[in-house]
Amino acid sequence: MNGSERIELIGTDFEIKVWSELKKIPYGEVRTYKEIAELIGSPKSYRAVANACGKNPRPPLIPCHRVLRSDGSLGGYSGAGGVAQKKKLLIQEGVFTSD
Repeated sequence: MNGSERIELIGTDFEIKVWSELKKIPYGEVRTYKEIAELIGSPKSYRAVANACGKNPRPPLIPCHRVLRSDGSLGGYSGAGGVAQKKKLLIQEGVFTSD
């Protein structure tokens, strides 16, 4: 798949809003669930944002691994390998260092 191809997303309007916002997070950067909620115009819906991340149909193409809890902890990851894989992806992107 090249960068010009579109990913067809099937979900609720809210989920699609969240996933579209996730695709804007640059490589090597992270956001919090709360920041995503604010960016989509639903500042109190950070838990719903976390749920939408959990329903992400295309990790890591839709980079939900770049979304953390407000306290900086990892939260969950819907992709293969779960949270351990999320951490590996963030280490690869230079967000975390391996211990």
